[in-house]
Amino acid sequence: MLDTEYIRAQFPAFSEPSLQGQAFFENAGGSFTCAPVIERLTRFYRERKVQPYGPYEASRLAGEEMDEARAGLARLLGVEVDEVSFGPSTTQNTYVLAQAFRQFMSPGEAIIVTDQDHEANSGPWRRLADEGIEIREWRIDPESGHLDVAALEELLDEKVRLVCFPHCSNVVGEINPVAEITALCHAAGAFVCVDGVSYAPHGFADIGQMGPDIYLFSSYKTYGPHQGIMVLRRALGEMLPNQAHFFNADVLYKRFTPAGPDHAQVAACAGMVDYMDALAAHHGVDATRLHDRMRQHEETLLQPLLDAVKSRNSVRLIGPPDATRRAPTVALALDRPARQVAEHLAAHGILCGGGDFYARRALEAMGVDPGKGVLRLSFVHYTTEAEVAHAIDALDAVL
Repeated sequence: MLDTEYIRAQFPAFSEPSLQGQAFFENAGGSFTCAPVIERLTRFYRERKVQPYGPYEASRLAGEEMDEARAGLARLLGVEVDEVSFGPSTTQNTYVLAQAFRQFMSPGEAIIVTDQDHEANSGPWRRLADEGIEIREWRIDPESGHLDVAALEELLDEKVRLVCFPHCSNVVGEINPVAEITALCHAAGAFVCVDGVSYAPHGFADIGQMGPDIYLFSSYKTYGPHQGIMVLRRALGEMLPNQAHFFNADVLYKRFTPAGPDHAQVAACAGMVDYMDALAAHHGVDATRLHDRMRQHEETLLQPLLDAVKSRNSVRLIGPPDATRRAPTVALALDRPARQVAEHLAAHGILCGGGDFYARRALEAMGVDPGKGVLRLSFVHYTTEAEVAHAIDALDAVL
């Protein structure tokens, strides 16, 4: 199991007096930031807030630290260094990709999207219908929220150029079999775009092994600053039309970032790698093996929470009741507006959220009123058994 005492010591928020006595269960909306990220960000603003890659020391160090972030993340994700790029957000990165595919595809060709997605990996692609691209929807089961791979097979044909789906939904929570889906799509001649925003906080995935052509996530949910991180494999990246300045067309990690990067935040992302390396060393494993340790810890804490809510008559648990099949993002449909319940839980020291969480299509497909939304409790590897017990007690009191 993970050493949560050591882990929490790496996050200044846990020693912040104003947060004492409160358990943070809104990690799906953004995690706490680890100390190495804060230290790098502070140092950059104090010592290196200059144009990077210049001929003087502060500039050279700034550029090196930005390169260090890209190289470190590539190592953790199992891809080449220039296949990792940064943008202002995952939503913005997806919009840029959609514009590239708009130029790349011909009218009558098709893109498959799901109604399980956060709108960031659905809306930009759906808008291409205005350009003559056919949009096909891979639909979830209205009871469970599950995406059936057999249903995807029925949608695939020679017209499909791209399939977009989440590693896991930010409300359903079920972990989709990325490697299996990717292999199926590739065999049909389609590229694959995976939204990893809701999965990455629970362990960086081996993207190289899983095989998708695009993998997107947000660093502010993986203990870092507010950046969108995009893995775009070289074969596809060099095929798509350049979206950046013409003189950056031959640099893969610049081709789909038309705006200049936030130098300080890119550099600070190296702190996420520092943290993962330190965590791995403390537990005596390679950093690429941390994924399994983090998942084991989360599953152990998650099952009691699922057991506590799944049998309540006034509560509908969205997604599977088995912790091994899902991320610890637990959405509950209630008989009253979820935000009101979140407010009551805050009075009990449980910090969580209520709403639609930009997953309106998924909620509507499952018959949940987006106006009421869902109550969402989400945690990560720094959450403790005592905090989960606290959350269960608070739910008993409020529900």
